[in-house]
Amino acid sequence: MFKPIVFMFIFTKLFFSANSKTHPADIKALNVLKNGVDPRSITPGSCLSSWDFTIDPCDNIFTDHFTCGLRCDRVISGLVRVTEITIDPVGYSGSLTSVPWDHLRYLNTLDISDNSFSGLVPNEFSNLTRLRRLGLSGNSFAGEIPSVLGSLHQLEELYLDNNRLHGAIPSSFNNLTKLKRLEIQRNCISGEFPDLGSLKNLYFIDVSDNNISGGVPSTLPLSLVELSMRNNKLNGNIPHDIDKVRFLQVLDLSHNMFAGTVPSVLFRHPSLEQLTLSYNEFSSLQVPAVDITLNSNLIALDLSYNKLRGLLPAFMASMPKLTALSLERNEFTGMIPAQYAVKAAVAGNDNTSSFERLLLGGNYLVGPIPGPLLGLKPGSADVSLADNCLYRCPDAFFFCRGRDQKSAVDCKSFGPTIP
Repeated sequence: MFKPIVFMFIFTKLFFSANSKTHPADIKALNVLKNGVDPRSITPGSCLSSWDFTIDPCDNIFTDHFTCGLRCDRVISGLVRVTEITIDPVGYSGSLTSVPWDHLRYLNTLDISDNSFSGLVPNEFSNLTRLRRLGLSGNSFAGEIPSVLGSLHQLEELYLDNNRLHGAIPSSFNNLTKLKRLEIQRNCISGEFPDLGSLKNLYFIDVSDNNISGGVPSTLPLSLVELSMRNNKLNGNIPHDIDKVRFLQVLDLSHNMFAGTVPSVLFRHPSLEQLTLSYNEFSSLQVPAVDITLNSNLIALDLSYNKLRGLLPAFMASMPKLTALSLERNEFTGMIPAQYAVKAAVAGNDNTSSFERLLLGGNYLVGPIPGPLLGLKPGSADVSLADNCLYRCPDAFFFCRGRDQKSAVDCKSFGPTIP
């Protein structure tokens, strides 16, 4: 068996040595790409420093030469085509606008993330019709997102985050029917978020830290698992049929301008595990039916820094998987429900979890601290009740941070105190 294997290896080596030659159009494009990079940003040992065009960039399968950052595995008419460009994040700077991207028509991956490229995102990317992954994250690209990116019908992953892009998200993105992941966070994007409901494969969207206005789209991809629209200028209502997005696990709408009522559909969503609505203007909660709430999959719920009023919602203690609850900095009144104290103090089991974090500070809660909370052992749960109007207020209690306590005036306005 050994001799035939050796013969086959030698034959394969000779075959590729004679035939594995890069298409001249690809070589030209790669050369222009490197020449467009500031040579001062090409450090010794980096990928681009290995791009030596005195040798064939793809003829490295059975040689000592290896061109870092390239993959060449498509043979067309006896010539090898470049299918992947993924360069290292070492701070390359320069522009991509002069590269003849139409020469690299067999690319399925282009990733230059975490460098210092600047200028516009080239419209010529539309020629990369086989592209499945485009990674431009963490650079200094400016201008608008080219609408022609919507013509990349094979695209599965699009990373435009952490740049200086502005303008609206192109409605042409609705044509990216194979798109699975979309990241545009930390730019200067404005306008309303487009309707991407027809994208049946899209499971991850992050458009946080922009200037997007309007509301949450009424039609969301039903395949969506995570949606983050944190720190924008969103307002309006959360869609009441968001439960139709039945795979949704993470929803972050914090740091926006939502007001009115938090709909009960979010508490009885069939798959939602993490809900963050902090730093908005919500004033009330829609209480779901108890029997539905018991089927909730929520693990972490953050409603802090809103304007929620009334009594603390007792139903939240009935959520079997809820371990982290933050209702800090609202306008809740009344006493702490006994259910909260029990869920924080009693160890969970296979059917229900206990509170590992319970943050109720900065409200107008009154009355005594429930006994189960007083008996908590250090390290058993993270509980914050500071800055309320609880028993002994405004004196510091062991749960409270004295300098954060309500003033005596505030306490007397909302409940009895003991001097």
